[in-house]
Amino acid sequence: MSAKYKRILLKLSGEALAGDKKIGLDYDIITTFGKSIKKVVDAGVDVGIVVGGGNFWRGRSSGAMDRTRADHIGMLATAMNALAVADGLENCGMEVRVQTAISMPQIAEPYIRNKAMRHFEKGRVCIFGCGTGNPFFSTDTAAALRAAEIEADIIFKATMVDGVYDKDPHKFDDAVKYDTLTFSEVLEKDLKVMDSTAAAMCKDNKIPVLVFDIARPDNIYDACMGENVGTLVVSE
Repeated sequence: MSAKYKRILLKLSGEALAGDKKIGLDYDIITTFGKSIKKVVDAGVDVGIVVGGGNFWRGRSSGAMDRTRADHIGMLATAMNALAVADGLENCGMEVRVQTAISMPQIAEPYIRNKAMRHFEKGRVCIFGCGTGNPFFSTDTAAALRAAEIEADIIFKATMVDGVYDKDPHKFDDAVKYDTLTFSEVLEKDLKVMDSTAAAMCKDNKIPVLVFDIARPDNIYDACMGENVGTLVVSE
């Protein structure tokens, strides 16, 4: 069975890396993700990963700190997560490179698009840390940007729910799950798929986004094989 996609951009939230701990890192969870990603790589799919940092830092929600400085701290949080995910993937038998949007050459490569493309040619997984390297942009926007740059076929957005709903399924029993959506619908209905900047970038570059539940890590592999998983958001 051949993979549906040649290259994917996987967006992993910081919360997913924390597991039930809710904060910090759960290495067993990272290893579980790694085993699923290894199946994807073995199927011949190029994998780029953008990591969030919410398991370490959510400075913007406090409102007490200068937003630029708070976002810089958040970028450093994503760098820690990128290194942890790299270690987990390497222990599962993959070659991995971490690239960061903020220069920290002692611990990671600087993000260089052509170098990332070369890593994919060699079968390596690329993990992109530090978001876009700019404050006021989320890691969802970083995922959309990196997906466009590396010419990914799709963004896999791993979340804590099994797709996109018309309202919060954790709060409303009558919440309805969408199988497919357009980016216009996401923006018009203010659905919490990703922030509006990221959604607009995906729409403009015609990059579909698949939203699915990371609680079942094999969803990553199943989605690559074309199984019906989560909610697919597409251009018009």
